[in-house]
Amino acid sequence: MFSGIVINKDEADQSVAVAQIDEAQLPEGNVTIDVEYSTMNYKDGLAITGSSPVVRKFPMVPGIDLAGVVSESSHAEYKTGDKVVLNGWGVGEGHWGGLAQKARLNGDWLVALPSEFTTRQAMAIGTAGYTASLCVEALIKQGVKPEQGEVLVTAATGGVGSVAIALLAKAGFNVVAATGKASEADYLKQLGATSVIDRAELGLRGKPLQKERWAGVVDAAGSQTLVNACAQTRYGGAVAACGLAQGYDFPATVMPFILRGVSLLGIDSVMAPKASRMLAWGRLARDLDVNLLELIVKDINLSDAIGVATQMMEGTLRGRVVVDVNK
Repeated sequence: MFSGIVINKDEADQSVAVAQIDEAQLPEGNVTIDVEYSTMNYKDGLAITGSSPVVRKFPMVPGIDLAGVVSESSHAEYKTGDKVVLNGWGVGEGHWGGLAQKARLNGDWLVALPSEFTTRQAMAIGTAGYTASLCVEALIKQGVKPEQGEVLVTAATGGVGSVAIALLAKAGFNVVAATGKASEADYLKQLGATSVIDRAELGLRGKPLQKERWAGVVDAAGSQTLVNACAQTRYGGAVAACGLAQGYDFPATVMPFILRGVSLLGIDSVMAPKASRMLAWGRLARDLDVNLLELIVKDINLSDAIGVATQMMEGTLRGRVVVDVNK
């Protein structure tokens, strides 16, 4: 028996609780993992609170991320004792996830944990940080360079934004952070932002083409913020879009794309191929100062996760929340 968060649903209501689970109930998979840490992502908040129907079958153990040690494997790449990390692949939605002490998964979904990180640090990064790294990789691959001008990061105090700032600053970019939390300016500058702007500057409807400012953008907001970010991007610049904190709509025109050659790069972290994942985790291992993680992270126990999910939906959290599933 082991502990985990279990979501159940009848015809009308959803219920969520920390429960005892029999190991025989674990789903199919060729790698069994003793989970050490998981984390809370926006999608986990949606699943636990039932705010959006992201869970596709019940009962479900949520948690789109986990890091732990292989206890049993019939997969060619992994053996007992290996440390691994999991991000996405529909885990916590259609396949039992990481907010439990054990998990059984398809080994093709796993990435070997970089030796630079502990399992806790890997979850301080989590899908949010891994997505941030995918965004930075995409901008650099597109040809965005520090000497071309400022780079904007929206939803800057969130998990994606926090790690994106740190990685971009390390790569030599002049990073401007957009946030609605003026009190967090010092925190954002500690991460590497050179200046901070009010997200309200980007959140309202503006002209189809605006004054050119950004060489590149990492956007986790979507909606009007993404529209304005594109409208302010310099000729030949690029925008990496990975989130919908403001909304999933995109009420834009084609003007920035056909008159300034702006590239809009969609970043998917859930089904990204293993090669992309390894590049992203390689950049994190090389460029992310693990000391900065302590500015970003908040540690909680498994029993705290349900309450934290509500806080996440209310937008009162900053940075990353790491869940010690064994406490």
